[in-house]
Amino acid sequence: MPSRRVQVFGSLCAMVFLVNFGRVIFAPLVGPLSDAFGLSGGSIGLIVTLAWLGSAVPRLPAGYALTKVPRHWVILAAGATLTIAAALTAAAPSPLAVAIGAFLMGLASGAYFIAANPLVSELFPNRVGRVLGIHGAASQVAAVLAPLTVSAVLLVGSWRHVFVVVACVAALGTAAFFLAARRAELPDAGTEDRDLLAAVRRQWRLILTGVVLIGVVGLLWNGFFNFYATYLEDVKGLSSGTANLMLTVIFAAGVPAFYVGGGLADRFDHVPFVLAVVTGFTIGLLSLTLVSGLAAIVAVSLVIGFVIHCLFPAMDTYLLDTLPDEHRASAYAVYSATMMLIQASGSVLIGSLTDAGIAFDAVFRGLALLVLGIVVVMAGLYLAGWLPTGGKAHRRTA
Repeated sequence: MPSRRVQVFGSLCAMVFLVNFGRVIFAPLVGPLSDAFGLSGGSIGLIVTLAWLGSAVPRLPAGYALTKVPRHWVILAAGATLTIAAALTAAAPSPLAVAIGAFLMGLASGAYFIAANPLVSELFPNRVGRVLGIHGAASQVAAVLAPLTVSAVLLVGSWRHVFVVVACVAALGTAAFFLAARRAELPDAGTEDRDLLAAVRRQWRLILTGVVLIGVVGLLWNGFFNFYATYLEDVKGLSSGTANLMLTVIFAAGVPAFYVGGGLADRFDHVPFVLAVVTGFTIGLLSLTLVSGLAAIVAVSLVIGFVIHCLFPAMDTYLLDTLPDEHRASAYAVYSATMMLIQASGSVLIGSLTDAGIAFDAVFRGLALLVLGIVVVMAGLYLAGWLPTGGKAHRRTA
């Protein structure tokens, strides 16, 4: 592997850490922000949702931008946006200002992923799953460190100082990527990707399959992890400190999961592997609603965290390994924007349902059963030969 491409890949791993940190930081700040502004469950859920909605909104425009400008320009713009948004959030005087900041920080992450994931797959085209897994693991480290970072900063300052730290580190990370990209000869695989609508017309079956496979399970996961600590306190009877530690545990399980999931995605047929992962996650979540006692909760949470984080590199490998060069970024952008719009509503949906008096366990069980129903339908379509099953990894092992 050319050393300069490795340097670019390393800087991308640092960048993905930062943009995901900016997106997930609101989960461990649910309590402090609620206390600071007197917010209800639905209101704080809306702020968290706006971070994920912000991650969804720029994906289609970013995909269009990639038909006009190189991938690294969009990545640099995302880093600058994160830096500015974090600084503005640190000074937010009201819940509305925090909500705007959350949306802008999500905006940065959405633009980043649309540009960076295709670039990562093109840097090392013979090991797409593996490098996407490593890139995803770097992203997941941010989710692991977010609760710990919030706790550490709150010991010496306020929630505002969390965003000051994010702004400073994001500025440094963006500068590092700029220097690495300027020295490297970047791939030109996307130079023919110049017509977003043509990509949609040619790849709509693959796009739709990806959206259906991950849309509802992503919604469930998004709402689940943002209210996970609250759920453990209110339903399972754990202390606040233990509940936040458990949030770290469930994210920590995702670090090896990205690496393992990416490797397995290179080896197995894409659709069956994705369906198996989704099934494992829903069974784990149903089990969590039934168990009690710290040891059982830890064990089931580790399984949930590991399995769900295998899904993300598996899905990206399925899409990016299957899409041709001339459609990769455009079609991936449409898929990503659509599925993120569905996922983004998870927190506000679960927050609103629980505000209405529906128990957490009932909400989780109902959504998990819905996901299992979708798995059954998609498995039937796959066996009938109606789902796209291609991909370079599949062809290499055929």
